[in-house]
Amino acid sequence: MKNNPPLFLLFAFWLLSKTALIAQNEKTTILKNIDKKWWKEATVYQIYPRSFKDSDGDGVGDLKGIISKLDYIKSLGINAVWLNPIYTSPNDDNGYDISDYREIMKDFGTMENFDLLLKEMHKRNIKLIMDLVVNHSSDEHEWFKQSKSSRDNKYRDYYHWWPAEKGKPTYRWSFFDVNSEAWKYDAQTDAYYLHYFSQKQPDLNWENPKVRQEVYDIMRFWLNKGIDGFRMDAFQFASKDTSWPELPKGYEKNIIKYYGVGPHLHEYLQEMNREVFSKYDIMTVSEGAGSSPEDAIQFVDPDRKELDMAYHFESVDIGNHLKDFGLAKYKQIFSRYDETFKEKGWLSIFLANHDQPRMVSKFGNETAEFRELSSKMLSTFVMTMRGTPYYYYGDELGMVNIRFNDINDYNDVETRNKYTQIKNAGGDLDAYMENRKQTSRENGRTPFQWDTTENAGFTTGKPWLKVNPNYSLINAEAQEKDPNSVLNYFRKVVQLRKQDLTLVYGAYTLLDKDNPDVFAYTRELDGKKLLVLLNFSKKNAAYTLSISTAKSKIILDNYSNTKKIKKNTLRPYEAVILELK
Repeated sequence: MKNNPPLFLLFAFWLLSKTALIAQNEKTTILKNIDKKWWKEATVYQIYPRSFKDSDGDGVGDLKGIISKLDYIKSLGINAVWLNPIYTSPNDDNGYDISDYREIMKDFGTMENFDLLLKEMHKRNIKLIMDLVVNHSSDEHEWFKQSKSSRDNKYRDYYHWWPAEKGKPTYRWSFFDVNSEAWKYDAQTDAYYLHYFSQKQPDLNWENPKVRQEVYDIMRFWLNKGIDGFRMDAFQFASKDTSWPELPKGYEKNIIKYYGVGPHLHEYLQEMNREVFSKYDIMTVSEGAGSSPEDAIQFVDPDRKELDMAYHFESVDIGNHLKDFGLAKYKQIFSRYDETFKEKGWLSIFLANHDQPRMVSKFGNETAEFRELSSKMLSTFVMTMRGTPYYYYGDELGMVNIRFNDINDYNDVETRNKYTQIKNAGGDLDAYMENRKQTSRENGRTPFQWDTTENAGFTTGKPWLKVNPNYSLINAEAQEKDPNSVLNYFRKVVQLRKQDLTLVYGAYTLLDKDNPDVFAYTRELDGKKLLVLLNFSKKNAAYTLSISTAKSKIILDNYSNTKKIKKNTLRPYEAVILELK
């Protein structure tokens, strides 16, 4: 006689099957609910073209130089390159003063070189994101030449002018001006023009619809060539209140609050999206996004149809060193932004760029003992937070600040003009120069260190900016040969993020939030939970967790050959990623 299984076993089997099916459906639903985009999953590698690789010996990096290193760039595992401006420019602000938006600066090569660069990048499945500088142009742009020629010229209203017979215009502060004055008198038409940056960077008048259409045409020109997106430089300043009201007392304590996000900025972005961005599969990034997470989300809330990604500065505007600011406060910044963006919108995650000192010098430790460890730890951080990571050229080697002693070594308009301002006022130039050793943005612009040959293999000529003399120690050639190098660790963590979407779309939860040394958080998606532990100090650091790590598995550790971590303690600058069971 055949034995039939008891009814309770049949019911239990049915219930288990049903539960498994529900779980599978829930997982599928979670994946379906994720708004997947290529630019969310990308790792963006920023190249400062003047300093990357020189192909012709004139001391300036160029497009042919970048082309020659595309296989290296591909080997990093990155998906996209953000290229700082390569348009025709008199170079007052290293290309951020554009005199022709449809031509390539001669220093960098030709349009044919650009077309080849784009083709070769796409052949390697690398996207190209271009910097677009349209808050201002160069004073050598034809629009401005025409605008200043007479008050009734058709280009007059392409810029902001104030007739001198009305007296001096309401004071506006300038980022780069020697006297911090944003209004510059021009005798030719007896009027003042506005420049939030240097005198050679007059602000475009976005309130003029003709200006907006000119910019949209420029965007289409490049997008039709096949580029993959724009980073909108300084665009939060584009819209101005042209009644020019007096600024309130204490405005200088929060410049962005009074200078950023003008009255019609979001209208212009929505118009830009409607007329241009919506027609292409691209990535658009807002450099600067107001003065708070609540401001930032307005730029990238998908329902508003403006931009894709916010690139805020609160995480880098913390002073000279992270240790002075405090890690607990630093964790609060990232957690506040993540909380605001957890349901919609998208963030950029970065620790360095062309306007900042080197990542290791500001957030890590550049001593021989800890430079490599702290560099690896910081790379782990950038690659495991929620948002698109932006990684600055040379940081994959652990390059550090050059720390110039002499003002004549600086090319930067910001540094040189501030020096003149302090000198004219009889200020302390020694203190200023000491400060610049840590804070100057040219610390992050020194030539890439390829090898141990003269000028680090960057150029056969005289480099436009001095090469850091430590290139014999820190260079790509040496690190290629070392499996435990900063470079090869960077490749590992990039691949980890690429392979595990938990590090892209997973929920972020901060742990041990008041710990002054350890940044700990989880990333969780579809039932998979990763724990990231980062020691930002040069000592052994304890941490306290509310979750068990007893059955965890080490996915990555920046100390070589780590089998297990010491219970509740991290070694100096240790970075560990664990999968929790």
